Amino acid sequence: MNSDEPSLQSDSWNAEGWRRPPDAYWRSLQLFNGYRTAAALVLLMAVAFWGDTLQFGSRDMRLFMIGAASYAAFALAMFAIIHTREHFTWQLAIQVGGDIGFVVLLMYASGGLSSGLGLLLLTSLAAAGLVSRGQLTLFFAAIATIAVLLEHTYEILRFSEGGAQYAQVGLLSIAYFATAWLAHTLARRSLASEQLAAQREIDLANMAQVNQLVIQDMEHGVIVVDGEGIVRQVNTAAERMIGGLRGGGVVALKDRAPALHARVEQWLRDQQGRETPDAFDLGANLRARLVPVAPRRGAGAVIFLEDLARIKAEARQLKLAALGRLTANIAHEIRNPLGAISHAAELLQEEPEVSAGAQRLTTIIRDNTRRLDRMVNNVQTLNRGERAKRERFLLAPYLRAFVEQFVATEKLAANVIELHLETDPHVMFDRDHLNQVLWNLCQNALRHSHRGPGSIRLLVGRAGRGNAVRLEVVDDGPGLPPESRSKVFEPFFTTSPGGTGLGLYLAREICEANGAMLEYVESPGGARFAVTCAAG
Repeated sequence: MNSDEPSLQSDSWNAEGWRRPPDAYWRSLQLFNGYRTAAALVLLMAVAFWGDTLQFGSRDMRLFMIGAASYAAFALAMFAIIHTREHFTWQLAIQVGGDIGFVVLLMYASGGLSSGLGLLLLTSLAAAGLVSRGQLTLFFAAIATIAVLLEHTYEILRFSEGGAQYAQVGLLSIAYFATAWLAHTLARRSLASEQLAAQREIDLANMAQVNQLVIQDMEHGVIVVDGEGIVRQVNTAAERMIGGLRGGGVVALKDRAPALHARVEQWLRDQQGRETPDAFDLGANLRARLVPVAPRRGAGAVIFLEDLARIKAEARQLKLAALGRLTANIAHEIRNPLGAISHAAELLQEEPEVSAGAQRLTTIIRDNTRRLDRMVNNVQTLNRGERAKRERFLLAPYLRAFVEQFVATEKLAANVIELHLETDPHVMFDRDHLNQVLWNLCQNALRHSHRGPGSIRLLVGRAGRGNAVRLEVVDDGPGLPPESRSKVFEPFFTTSPGGTGLGLYLAREICEANGAMLEYVESPGGARFAVTCAAG
C-alpha cells in the first residue's frame, strides 16, 4: 500500500498512477476546512469585540491578530487547493500542520497554556482522524504534543517561569493521544462498515441481476406492480401473453390490461384477504396468481400468469407419450396371435367344403385382422420415431408422380385428383415422410369425397413472406363436424368405421419431425388440410 494516498477498492486512478480518493473524502476535507475557517474568524471577532475581557492576545495582541488573520487566510487558501483534488494525504497533513502551528502561535501570544487555546487541537485531531479514516492520526497527536511542549519550554526559558504547568501540558498531551486513538478506532470501524456496505451493495446488485435473469427465463409470466398499479417489472412471457407492457416511460396496468387491473386493484384494497382470492382466471386460457411484495397488500403485488393452453398441451403430450408406450407394448404382444388368426382364416377359406356363411365369416375375420395389422404398424412406426432425412427437391414433379401412383393404386380415374400449382418451389422434406403424409391425407379425402372429377385437389402456393411453402389437400365431401375439429389430430380418434384413428396423428408427428406443420383449415364445403414447410 502506498503511504501517500489512501488505498480503497473503490478509488479511481489519476494520470500518474496514484489512487484517487472518492468524492466523500474530499467533501469531508472541505467540511474540516470550513470548521478551521470559522474558528479563525471567531477568534478575530472575539478579540475585536471583547478583547479587553478575554485573555486572547494578553502577551502580544499584535502577534495574536497577525496569527489569527494568517490562520483565516490559510484556511481560505486551502479551499482552492482542495478544489484540485490531488494528493489527499498531503493536503490533510498540511492542514493539520497548519492547525498545530497557528494554534501554538496563538497560545504563545495569549500567555501560553492558561489561555485554553490548546483545546482547539482536540477538535482538529479528532476531525483529522475521521477524515483520513484513521491514517496518521497518532502521528498528528505526537506532533501536537511536541509543539505544545516546545512552546511551554520556550516560555520557561525566556520568561523564567516555573515548571509547575508541565503537569497540565502532560494532561493535555494525554488528551491529544486519547482523542487521536478514539478517532482512529472510530474511523477504522467506520471504514469497515463502509466496506461491508459496499460489498453488500455489490451482492445485492448481483442478486438483483440474477433474479432478473431468472424472471426473464421463467415460463410463467411475471408482472410487478406498485400500489398505484404502475408496472415496475415484466418478463418476456408476460409481454407475450398480454403485450404492450414494455412501452417507454410509465406504463399503467389499467391501460394495457383493464380486466387484470380491476382484479388486482380489488385484491390490493382487501387487506385481510377475506373477500378476494389470490388466484383467478382471465379468460379461457390465462390464470393469474397474486403475491404481495410487502406484509401489507397495498404496497404492490407480483402477478404470476399461467398459460393454461400451454399447460393443457404439456399434460396432453405427457398423456400421449404414456399412451404411446402402452399401445406399443400392446401392439408388440398381439402381433403374433393376430398373425395366427389371419393365417387360420386364410386356411379356412381354402377348404373345399366351406359354406357360404362360413366364407362370409372368414372374410370378416380377414378384413378385421388386416385392420388390426395396420393399426399395429402405425403404432410401431409412431413408437420408433424415425429421424427425418430432409433433402431439397422440386415439389411439382414429385406431386405429379405421387398423383399417378395414387390413382393407379386406388384404381381411380385420372381426373379425380387435380393439381393446382401457383408456383414451382423447392422444399426441404424427407421424401418418404412426405409420401406417407400425402397418402394418408388423400386416402381420408377419397373416403369422404364423391370420387368424381376434381373431388380431390392439391393446392401449392407460398406462405408467410415467401420463405415457406403451403400444400393443401381439399375434398368435396361434407367436411368435419364442428365438434370433431378439435379432436381430429388426437390418437385413436376417427369418424370412419374402418379407421384406426392414428393416421392424422402420425402425419402431424411426421411433419413436426421435418420442421413442418399440419393443420386443419376451416372452409366452406369439404375438409381442407394444409402442410406448411420450409422452402428449399
